[in-house]
Amino acid sequence: MAVILDNFKIFFRQKNIFAKLIIINVLVFVIIRLVAVIFTLFKLGDWSLLQYLELPASFSQLAMKPWTVITYMFVHYEFLHILFNMLWLYWFGQIFISFFNEKQLFGVYLIGGICGAIFFILAYNIFPYFEDKMEQSALIGASAAVMAIVFAASFYKKDFRINLLFIGSIKIYYIALASLLIDMLAVTSLNAGGHIAHIGGALFGIGYASAFRKGKDLTAPLNKCIDWFVDLFKKKPKMQVKYQRRESDYEYNDRRNKNTQEIDLILDKIKKSGYESLTKEEKKRLFDAGK
Repeated sequence: MAVILDNFKIFFRQKNIFAKLIIINVLVFVIIRLVAVIFTLFKLGDWSLLQYLELPASFSQLAMKPWTVITYMFVHYEFLHILFNMLWLYWFGQIFISFFNEKQLFGVYLIGGICGAIFFILAYNIFPYFEDKMEQSALIGASAAVMAIVFAASFYKKDFRINLLFIGSIKIYYIALASLLIDMLAVTSLNAGGHIAHIGGALFGIGYASAFRKGKDLTAPLNKCIDWFVDLFKKKPKMQVKYQRRESDYEYNDRRNKNTQEIDLILDKIKKSGYESLTKEEKKRLFDAGK
């Protein structure tokens, strides 16, 4: 247990992107639960932050809060939900970073989450099975975003192996396929929306790995937009203007006379001892005067 805790301490001190993603998810989880506890203790009603952050399945509700396409993937309410999502992000995030960079990880997380949101909304508005549930259904959790990272890493390096307890060495490609099969079989379960979103994230991860092998980074446009937006808020160095006082006629003539005297001394030295007797500084001085 001590070794595991030490590993986590080292991990969070690294301040890499997937550590930041985990911290953001945990902070949002704590804030939401604390607000819920406070409202319950003071009997202030059923108000919850979730209603402003969760992704609704209904198009009419989504039109009122379009930002939820992004916010939902950072929101959890149950402890086990965030625990397993963050563990998967921790494990597969490290594998992902060994093949790609941190910007690409954030891009895959974000776009994978958006793809999961699209699959969720479309499924609930297309399939008759969800017709009666659509208005009351909403999606939260980082699962779709994490699945995109899992599948991007797994399909980019299909031969990469990890050791599992009681199983031994296994290719992460098989773990990814098994999780996708479970999601496909559970699209009519109580957590249908979550499993559908997983499929959307997984498909983006597969597409990302395939495109990257061909030399195309699907996260590049998004990361360029993020960099541009961040640059807007960066403090730009102030331009320093230095004013140089103009020389007087007396100062100019004095400087010119001194230069002439120095060159005359150098020329005299050449006459007596030859050009090779000059020092490096004297040769440079003579060259500058010649220009």
